[in-house]
Amino acid sequence: MSDANPLAIPARQHTEVAVGVLLRPDGALLLSTRPPGKAYAGYWEFPGGKIEAGETVEQALRRELIEELGITIGPAEVWKVTEHDYPHALVRLHWCKVWDWTGEFEMREGQEMAWQQLPLQVRPVLPGAYPVLEWLAQERGQLFDLAALQAG
Repeated sequence: MSDANPLAIPARQHTEVAVGVLLRPDGALLLSTRPPGKAYAGYWEFPGGKIEAGETVEQALRRELIEELGITIGPAEVWKVTEHDYPHALVRLHWCKVWDWTGEFEMREGQEMAWQQLPLQVRPVLPGAYPVLEWLAQERGQLFDLAALQAG
């Protein structure tokens, strides 16, 4: 007889995601909307996507930004790693600051894009981005108002 609990819920596997925080010299951040047909469609997020088997974070981010935005990024190193448990996926987000890129921005998945200063003017923002927005605000000596962001 097995000791396994037939009602036990299997542990959810993390989806590994590379995320780019694109920064202009004036401090503006690039955000784009989630494309139609995806979970949280229309929510604003930092661009990026799933890390495929055998890819490094930088390789995945480079591939995703070409696919999504039509740009080629310069060097990208992981700055922070966070996790967020969405109803549709448990994600581990590998955040990379990106200052250099080439090419013209093309919204290849039907999304919108916006350069934003803090505090952000666009709403709603994907909840997984909240910690990074708070860290960016702290780096700039700004207050982070989560309630205002969520109220959007």
